[in-house]
Amino acid sequence: MNEILPYIYYSLPWAFVIGLSIAAVAGVGLGLVWPRFLVYGYLLVFFWVNSTSYGNLAVFAAKSIYSRGSGKLYFALLLWCMLGAWVVARVSATFNRYPAPACNLRPWFWGWFLLLAAHVGVGLFSGVPLAETLAPSGFSNIVWMMPLIALMLLAFRTREQVIELAHFIMLAGLCRAVFGLVRWAAFGGDPNNVYANMNAIKIRLTFFDINDSLLCTVAFAITAVHLFQAHKTDRPKFWRNIEWMTLVLTAACVVLSYRRSAWIGFLLAFVVVMFRFPTKRRLQLTVAGLPLVGAALAYAAVRRLTQTKGASGGLSSMIYDMQSKRFGPESERVLELKLAAADFMSRPLTGIGSWGRYNGYQYISWQNNPDGGLFLHSGILHIALKSGLIGTTLLFGTILAFVGFARRTLRKLPPELLGLGTAGVAGIAFMTPDLLIGTPFPQVRTTQMLAFCMALPYLAAAVSQMAPAPVRQAPKPFVPRPRLVHA
Repeated sequence: MNEILPYIYYSLPWAFVIGLSIAAVAGVGLGLVWPRFLVYGYLLVFFWVNSTSYGNLAVFAAKSIYSRGSGKLYFALLLWCMLGAWVVARVSATFNRYPAPACNLRPWFWGWFLLLAAHVGVGLFSGVPLAETLAPSGFSNIVWMMPLIALMLLAFRTREQVIELAHFIMLAGLCRAVFGLVRWAAFGGDPNNVYANMNAIKIRLTFFDINDSLLCTVAFAITAVHLFQAHKTDRPKFWRNIEWMTLVLTAACVVLSYRRSAWIGFLLAFVVVMFRFPTKRRLQLTVAGLPLVGAALAYAAVRRLTQTKGASGGLSSMIYDMQSKRFGPESERVLELKLAAADFMSRPLTGIGSWGRYNGYQYISWQNNPDGGLFLHSGILHIALKSGLIGTTLLFGTILAFVGFARRTLRKLPPELLGLGTAGVAGIAFMTPDLLIGTPFPQVRTTQMLAFCMALPYLAAAVSQMAPAPVRQAPKPFVPRPRLVHA
């Protein structure tokens, strides 16, 4: 046995390569026939795998799947797999003569690609390593959003497949909410609990990662529209029960995340959903649902903020860490924004470069590390700092193009597709607070989830122009005609 072990160890890398090759060939074959199943597998990773260990007291943290491969390939291997899936879906669409659906975001994302290429050129000329220019701490993750949007538009081609996607999202949100609530109730909640582990606030969380609350919100939006829209669609009782469970459990999961950005974002998503109903139905649901949601959020806010040092009470407590005292040092959150804004004003047109660090970041406690100065808690200011007014113009242009298309589309969608289209817009609305005071763009999971949400209204619009598949009716039983007997 001891003589065989060395050969087994030496053969393991080859076995891994052979297995990976077989899996790749099988994936290509599957994608050519059913490209949407590649999308399901890819989305499941982002729906289920956490992207941060911040707030976890574990000594050793496993390397995230969202960064594996980036050392040699400059970007995560997961993103390259998604790009390969897009190539397969493009070939499949060509064989089936399926044209790529229209999307007014393409010119804006090409602008992002050209801007990144310009930063690469300037960086190489200035002696900046290519890995630093393309690092997620810049804005390269935005460029990777378009391949996912294009993949989803090519993979789901019929009404039935898009409705299947809505069911998939709903079930994924329900399962994630059940997992979070069970862990919260019986196993101490999310171990990435920065409030309890670092700030001595005695609360348990369902999920600290904002993307889990985003998934719950998207599932909530789909079910809310399906349950309460004026034009009812016939659905089996099983799916109606699933929708009611999803509606309640996903909302509870967001509330018990104890994240202020999730609470405010959920209320914004709730407003988006309400505007999809007629005025009378909107008032009824607002009167019935808003007090329940508001009471739950108020209770959760009181539990967290009353234990938080520096929160004095009232609405101002929601932004306690962004307020500076009359005497003493500046709030670190405010100081971070001021230092970054000063560097932006020094180079307003081009910014400091995708690889740049703002001056004075060492004065911020959470920036005093090897990655210090590469990111800050404001998505908009992050883009302005790294890419100047050029990148800021592209950012607002991308947002306005999406909002304009969504406003036109949601007014015309049929009832069975309205939930999915609304969920995409609700997801973007949910992420608005994180865009303002969070760090969305340096995170692979967050940017890909944003791309996922942006694709949903375009998917719904693309298939809404197709006629629904005819419903097969069971053949009528043969009944012989009575014969007349003449006397």
